[in-house]
Amino acid sequence: MSEKNTNDHHDLHAHVEEPVKEPSYGLTLVAIILILCMFGWLLHKGLPQEWTRIAHGGGHATHTEHGVESGREHGGAVPTETGAGHDVAPADTPTGTPAKEGHDEVAGKPCPPYLMIAPFALLLLAIALFPLIPATEHWWESNLHRFYVAGGLGVVTLLYYGFACHFPVELHWPGHGVTTPEMGPVAMMWTVFKNAIIGEFIPFITLLFALYAIAGGIRIQGDLKASPFVNTVIIAIGTLLASFVGTTGAAMLMIRLLLETNKERRYKVHTVVFFIFCVCNCGGCLLPIGDPPLFLGYLRGVDFLWTFSLWKEWLFVNAILIALYFLIDTCWFYRRESKEDKVRDTSETVSLRIRGAGLNVVLLLGVVLAVMYLAPEKNFFDNIGVKQLCAALGHENRTWHPPFFLREAVQLTLVLLSLGLGSRAVRRANNFNFGAIIEVAALFFGIFLCMQAPLQILNAKGKELPLQTPIHYYWATGTLSSVLDNAPTYVVFFEAAKAQENARRAEAEAAGGESLEKYLEHEKEARNVPVSGGKIPWDLLVAVSLGSVFMGAMTYIGNGPNFMVKAIAEQSGVKMPSFFGYMVYSCLILLPIFLLMNYVFLRLH
Repeated sequence: MSEKNTNDHHDLHAHVEEPVKEPSYGLTLVAIILILCMFGWLLHKGLPQEWTRIAHGGGHATHTEHGVESGREHGGAVPTETGAGHDVAPADTPTGTPAKEGHDEVAGKPCPPYLMIAPFALLLLAIALFPLIPATEHWWESNLHRFYVAGGLGVVTLLYYGFACHFPVELHWPGHGVTTPEMGPVAMMWTVFKNAIIGEFIPFITLLFALYAIAGGIRIQGDLKASPFVNTVIIAIGTLLASFVGTTGAAMLMIRLLLETNKERRYKVHTVVFFIFCVCNCGGCLLPIGDPPLFLGYLRGVDFLWTFSLWKEWLFVNAILIALYFLIDTCWFYRRESKEDKVRDTSETVSLRIRGAGLNVVLLLGVVLAVMYLAPEKNFFDNIGVKQLCAALGHENRTWHPPFFLREAVQLTLVLLSLGLGSRAVRRANNFNFGAIIEVAALFFGIFLCMQAPLQILNAKGKELPLQTPIHYYWATGTLSSVLDNAPTYVVFFEAAKAQENARRAEAEAAGGESLEKYLEHEKEARNVPVSGGKIPWDLLVAVSLGSVFMGAMTYIGNGPNFMVKAIAEQSGVKMPSFFGYMVYSCLILLPIFLLMNYVFLRLH
């Protein structure tokens, strides 16, 4: 875990953050205005309203032969009642061409061959290896080149579905239907593209962009003494904020203060890594707005405040991480700092000052409220606060589903206000630019496309997995959340747990008598949580939630903010670990804590 290799060229100038090219705000503002004008035109034509009606069973989706009620999930693959991702047609749906030889089939559900995991695996290898290979190191620094690789592998996935897939695939955006190979390769590829990019990637990247851009206008300014105690306090504050302004918002607010405070220190990579562990991931499990997987659970019927019941696990993991950081920094890294660096750190301190918060804190709150209240999947009048107000006014049972992309349009409007009305001097002092979010967009565009086939395989093969106990769900969800986007992974195992419990109840009701009595007794003991379409045992929902949120910290791609913090740190002159180097940290530090979670988890649940 030594940082010596990352600081071999440490000198006086290494502490100075290199200035970055100021972004073209005018071009960005024009682009946002054009997007909003386009959305306004679509509203005038009634298309977003029609897409919402389709999603809620009021019409038929394009390129389908049947429509059933369904909905797009925010930030991840969209499940049917049996799984996630763009699933295949049910066995009793009269649309399909039988799966041909070469495809796996489970219980009448064909899925891609295991070979189709290759594009996703190659993209991960490119992210991991290209920065390390001398021939590709500088080439890979260009976001355009990153997009070439990610988009190219995404195209390979689309070509498979267009020309080699011989079974129907489900359409999830805007509504739920089935596209068959007989409709042609363009229809098949367009279905997968809509599922991955229009239905999943656009909401995902818009939310990250809004939080990133608005938080970039807030400067928590100060060059505090970079002692282990001060660093620990900064990480702890960010960890607490993560559940209330999202992991992205908290990371963007606190990372620059952390970097400026530590600019005189030689050993600081471990500090940024612990920041990613806590602020970008493990701190976000107290509320649904903290992390995308929990928001998906909220949209699928989990009570908004249910996640607050995870406070013991949140406190357990984050307290250990923060205490461990303090001990490691105190007993090892801080002692290795030179006397000259310590003297300079003490002599160059600047008192804490917050600039740009007045406008941008309000706008950040607006982003959070937009995410909470403008989800097209959810009846606006069922939202917390609105429902109680309507009941008090005697207007119960009202229904309105926000049009598709109204939430994203509101978020972009808030970004427009932040960039247009906020202080350019604050952003300049922050060395703010769009490089980090463009890197995330370039890579995750390909990730969302490439992971469609692995998710479909997981959905089809999921019933073969021996998942029975909470610990099974905890590790299965966590392991896959480390290398897949944790939002669709959460949905897969959320649906698996619900299907398992629904099947158990149906079997007991069919048997009746003593079997039903035993089930009802079990249901009471399990404290089943009501969700859309059934119930989930409390302990299984806890397992899925913790696995997806906590283990998103295991790799750079486990959660979107991980990459952004890495990029910002590298812009500030911190040579961050490679993909595998970061995993050395996560395996040595996080895995033992997650194993402890095993023990505590079994004791508490």
